[in-house]
Amino acid sequence: MKTYNILSIDEFKKNIGIKSRLLGIDPGKKNIGIAICDENKAVATPFKTLIKNKFEFLLREIDKIILENEIKGIVIGKAINMNGSLGRSAQSSMDFAKKLSKNVTIPITFWDERLSSEAAFKMAKNLNTNVSNKIKKLDKNSAAFILQGAIDYLSN
Repeated sequence: MKTYNILSIDEFKKNIGIKSRLLGIDPGKKNIGIAICDENKAVATPFKTLIKNKFEFLLREIDKIILENEIKGIVIGKAINMNGSLGRSAQSSMDFAKKLSKNVTIPITFWDERLSSEAAFKMAKNLNTNVSNKIKKLDKNSAAFILQGAIDYLSN
């Protein structure tokens, strides 16, 4: 079954409208980081971390976030290797997006998430908090880093 709402970033931009809140997703092995931006697409904010278990549970949570926050599009982090090739993580992101696209009607796009976890951890390092707290917030901070990169691109 072909999915029609997974778009290139430029097609995504045409489909989401000027005033639109977006959802950023960092799909990890154990956790799914969630971030949301304001309707002006200026600032991505870490929102929550979902435990990756049954897809139906994740879908219900994502649907709820979309409805409650009037989300108009989804940006999913795609882990591209440093040499530009696609690895297992990128394939996992693409599989996640395909499953999600069969269950949501809003546009979905990918954003290169190279170094997002590392950047999120470095940002947290500057905050006065312990390591376990930084790790606990890593997924949603990574999602915010991914979403911020995408909205910065979309704003230009």
